Amino acid sequence: MARTVRKLLAHWVDAAFDTTYEATNYQQIGADLTEFNIELNPQVETSQNILGENSVKHTGYETSSSVSPVYHDFKKALESKMLELAMARKTGDQCKTSYVEALYEEQENGSFKLHSAYREDVLCIPTSYGGDTAGVQVPFDIHYCGNRTKGTFDKETKKFTPETQTA
Repeated sequence: MARTVRKLLAHWVDAAFDTTYEATNYQQIGADLTEFNIELNPQVETSQNILGENSVKHTGYETSSSVSPVYHDFKKALESKMLELAMARKTGDQCKTSYVEALYEEQENGSFKLHSAYREDVLCIPTSYGGDTAGVQVPFDIHYCGNRTKGTFDKETKKFTPETQTA
């Protein structure tokens, strides 16, 4: 059984923090990471009635991710924005941006084809800043806010295009 290699699931955060999606500047995350997971945190409630029957209710997800380590680089917009958010102690909508994830399929000829892409509003919240002698670090958590939209993502132009709705 052929496994999908991890590099085929790619993640981008809008470093422009433009919630209108007009002036986006998607930066791929992962250069310093050995692991990155989207924690779904499913909301599940289980109960049992007096007949001994189980009832399971699944009401949604509280999705989040942690991005660590993140080494600051003045030449990278996302890292600079995260340091600005941390040092200025910004909160709420000041931390709001968008995130795109794309899954690619490797073709027999070695090229890659987009399988699926989604954009979602997120809050990127720095968890600390400083670090050790390796460099200034600004790790952050991503909290997924909803408004999840399926579409296409061009990794060359870094533009997301929502699917058109047909009735």
